[in-house]
Amino acid sequence: MGIFQSLAAVRVIWVLGILNLVSGLLVFFSCRCLPGSKLAHNWMQRKGYQRFYRYHCYYWWIFWVSVIVHAVFGLALLGNPFS
Repeated sequence: MGIFQSLAAVRVIWVLGILNLVSGLLVFFSCRCLPGSKLAHNWMQRKGYQRFYRYHCYYWWIFWVSVIVHAVFGLALLGNPFS
């Protein structure tokens, strides 16, 4: 792998890591299984949260595709750590 290809792979891995973090937070905060606090209960009553929650399944798709592509690029760049 050339220097420019590895640099591009590192950039993709970095961006996907940020996307993993953001989409993981979206999944967490759109989950109705949030710890039973008054804050979460109050959020769920609001129209804005209900619109946000409507896309919960899409957040999961974004999260998993990002994690898989992140792992593939990481393995391609760094190799198998167990070999």
